[in-house]
Amino acid sequence: MYALSVLLAFMPVIAIFVLLLVYRVAADTAGYIGWAVAAAIAWLYFDTAPTVILLSSVAGLVASLPIALVMSASILQITVMQETGAVSRVVALMKSVAPGQQAVQIMLINVGFGILLTSLGAVTVSILPPIMLALGYSTFAAIILPALGYDALCTYALLGIPAVVYANFVGLPVTEVGGYFARFMPAISTCIALGMLYLAGGMKMVREGIVPALIAGLTAGVVAILMAGLGLVTITGIAAGLTVIVALMLYIRLTGRPLRDRSLLNEADLAAERRHSLAAACSPWIILTVVSLILNAPFLPFFDLTFKQWSMPLEIIPKSPERLRIFWQAYFWVIVCTAAALPFMKATRQQVTTSLVKAGKRAGRPFMSASVFFAIAYVMNHSGKGADWTLAQPLHNMVYVMADASASLFGKMYPFVAPYLGLLGGFISGSESSSIAMLTKLHLSTAEKIGASGLVIAAASGIGGGLASVISPAKLQNAAASIDRIREASQAIRPAFVISVLITTVCAVMTLFWAFPN
Repeated sequence: MYALSVLLAFMPVIAIFVLLLVYRVAADTAGYIGWAVAAAIAWLYFDTAPTVILLSSVAGLVASLPIALVMSASILQITVMQETGAVSRVVALMKSVAPGQQAVQIMLINVGFGILLTSLGAVTVSILPPIMLALGYSTFAAIILPALGYDALCTYALLGIPAVVYANFVGLPVTEVGGYFARFMPAISTCIALGMLYLAGGMKMVREGIVPALIAGLTAGVVAILMAGLGLVTITGIAAGLTVIVALMLYIRLTGRPLRDRSLLNEADLAAERRHSLAAACSPWIILTVVSLILNAPFLPFFDLTFKQWSMPLEIIPKSPERLRIFWQAYFWVIVCTAAALPFMKATRQQVTTSLVKAGKRAGRPFMSASVFFAIAYVMNHSGKGADWTLAQPLHNMVYVMADASASLFGKMYPFVAPYLGLLGGFISGSESSSIAMLTKLHLSTAEKIGASGLVIAAASGIGGGLASVISPAKLQNAAASIDRIREASQAIRPAFVISVLITTVCAVMTLFWAFPN
């Protein structure tokens, strides 16, 4: 009987995994089926009240909004910038930067620039593929490099939303949790930088670009540690992205190579320069950077106001409100700042209308992919509860059963396994935040059973979930959709799989070393 409980508890994850890998079903469709499987098992086998299943699903959808809506907002932003010619102006700049230094260019765009944009909520898998394609990179590189670069500091993305989700599940303030992730960052971000070079040009590219890769990866990681120490978790990505860009520019100067070469620009690039100044073209990001710093600066009252005082709790599950925090969320400010930048980009009414139509078509499926996995996680977390929301029998809770089985199977080696579970969760759900939502309670319960640090294990799993960006169907679908090559998304999964597993192994070894108190 216990074996059947374990099998059924894991069944939603198994079903989604089979659908994605064997039958190659789209991520959102696999999510719908996975939710139906989870809901049916929770109701029919684990004795969960139907109202609990329904309200848990709704709470999960609400909890997913910071992720799902920022993806949609980011797609809208980059579509507006494409239609107005702002992207062409940015491409013209990037074409001329680090001439003849492809490794440095990859680090600048996908690590430095990527971390900065990701931290602001401007999702790089939506924004960078069109830029990479315009720079002459292949469709594969345009899809895969931003997806991998997205994870350089994925935990601190979207003004720290993954870290905020983690903080909510472990019951600690967000200012205190950054260090649990930051300790992994120097090694993990460096591995990511090297992995990007390998995917772009094999070992030859790695040998040629190892110095800029080390500079980019270590700089990002060290800044993450410093920001965690200062309690500035939500603006870690802004500081790290800017620092990486400055460090790489200093490297170019110190090696005596040219920083720019305008002779590489063609007539279209020159026309883009005449049409927009660089400041005007980047105005959505400039405004967003300023707003983000103002909102999150510890010496100003706005973080306390928008994050704490105006948290807007919505109680769907009794005594466990979801905090909307609309005026702090990245998606709100991405839209506001894009609208504020329209005059600077000289956007016409027709361009705005066209952008809205295109973005609506591009954003629908990525939005649902990000949402449905939160619903699955919440159903599993609250399974076994009656209509009064109490859990009479722990063995009726799917997460408890999964944790008990995991502790029995892996024992003291569970910390080594946890990052791989996070990788699987991120692959299935499409985001680190979704993976954290799905697995954190499992990790905390299992860690308690084996005497390990649940906070370290859950953080490592979150990093694994972020590493899944490079193989996540939802992320790759998002990247491919931004260049209207959505059918080519699945072709990028297999070449990147080995890279993601190798980096996860590095994380797993570090987790095993740190998980048990001395």
